[in-house]
Amino acid sequence: MIPADAKLPPWPKEVLPEWDQLSADEKKLFIRQVETFAAYAAYSDHEIGRVIQAVEDIGKLDNTLIIYINGDNGSSAEGGPIGTPNEVAFFNGVSVPVEVQLKKYYDDWGSEKTYNHMSAGWAWAFDTPFSWFKQNASRLGGIRQGMAISWPARIKDKGGLREQFVHVIDVMPTILEAAGIQAPEEVDGIKQAPIEGTSFAYTFDAQNAKAPSRHKLQYFEMFGQYALYDDGWLLSTKVDRAPWQVYGAANSDPLNNQVLELYDLNKDFNQTQDLAAQYPDKVQALKKRFIEEAHKYQVFPMDDSVAARIVAPRPNITAGRKTFVYTRPMTGLPQGDSPLLLDASYRISADLEVPQEGAEGMILTSGGRFAGYGFYLLKGKPVFLWNLLDLERVKWAGSEALSPGKHQVEFDFSYDGKGAGTLAYNSYSGLGQSGTGTLKVDGKVVDSKVMEKTLPMILQWDESFDVGSDTLTGVNDEDYLPPFTLTAKLDKLSIEVDRPQLSPEDIQKLEAAMQAKSASD
Repeated sequence: MIPADAKLPPWPKEVLPEWDQLSADEKKLFIRQVETFAAYAAYSDHEIGRVIQAVEDIGKLDNTLIIYINGDNGSSAEGGPIGTPNEVAFFNGVSVPVEVQLKKYYDDWGSEKTYNHMSAGWAWAFDTPFSWFKQNASRLGGIRQGMAISWPARIKDKGGLREQFVHVIDVMPTILEAAGIQAPEEVDGIKQAPIEGTSFAYTFDAQNAKAPSRHKLQYFEMFGQYALYDDGWLLSTKVDRAPWQVYGAANSDPLNNQVLELYDLNKDFNQTQDLAAQYPDKVQALKKRFIEEAHKYQVFPMDDSVAARIVAPRPNITAGRKTFVYTRPMTGLPQGDSPLLLDASYRISADLEVPQEGAEGMILTSGGRFAGYGFYLLKGKPVFLWNLLDLERVKWAGSEALSPGKHQVEFDFSYDGKGAGTLAYNSYSGLGQSGTGTLKVDGKVVDSKVMEKTLPMILQWDESFDVGSDTLTGVNDEDYLPPFTLTAKLDKLSIEVDRPQLSPEDIQKLEAAMQAKSASD
């Protein structure tokens, strides 16, 4: 499958140490990480096998088309050089030290107590013989995957090899052709976009094993790194950012401010021999074709920022709103449709009625075990807690339980930073700054403290915004376990968000810094 003359790409010493350079603790941790990954891969294979066995058991395997693609991209390096026990930490720009991983997470690695990711060194190894990773759209290590197809009634040369260029967009037209179905031009009166892919059903026949590829042209782009495949040639941008380097200033012109490389994949299986200097006219011609494809498929405007995209405002039901009111319990609201409290000042107030026997439970929460916040009654006492990536928890708590009757509990947070507006000037300086939180009961301050750092980017995306109980995981297992239903009556919950606005002086400084950075580049 891999040509005998294929050359192994060099280890990326500029971003990853080699195995022999690792400490004993690093080796111990990394072995644990990769053993867990291997166990998961074995588990996945077993479960896929069960599905296939079930099809065989009902006598349908012979005429069932099975398409198995072993991933949606190359191996992920988003754990960074040392891996992470919490992928939410990665997306907030936090690297968990090796000693912390060993002490706190080693025994739990791969369990429900971790959101784990192995060291990027393993990702490089598992992409062999290709180079780089998921997110690197210009490298085969980021975009090339293995695919196995079974259809005994049609494919007769079991174990045969096919080397035609195929893209994931080709799967749909292949299934339609195999099933003898024409793609509808309209669905429910709505005109459908054309299917851009090319069926690869022709490769099922043994006589077509060496037939030319019918999918001739394909663009790739992610975070400003791009490539164009053109009938065996591959135009690629040189990798300028490892996937874990998410906080750097964005390239102001990712289309042109690039080093372009050129490969002949017909002779260079794994993209190791750059021919750009030898064929400059070919490079320019392929770049022109990439631009045509990029216009055709709405790639522009190209943006190579990573972290900034996470916090960029998106169209949703919260857009432009500052005040949110909830009058009854509710669970399951996605993060994208709930109030975002990061990098802002805010006030949360809850009007409660406590029964004679007292009350406890969750008033409001968003996120969970790996990042988030919770506002709750613990043995009747009000608590507001921030879970900072399962590495630190900051808690404000009242000293007395709420008496029976009506009460208003309130949490005010005054943010010290400039906010997400600095991102427009290629600066992260407004994010993740300190602030002061104050907990009140019936207008009286019961606790106040400074929070020295805040989450800059994102909460745990697979946990929801809940009012009146907590779904999935909790923000602090030591205090409660979900669902932790609120036993007080919630009359009203109000959230007011005050996002920082940049002053003219702030803008002037940020523009000057951005211009200076651009000049130095």
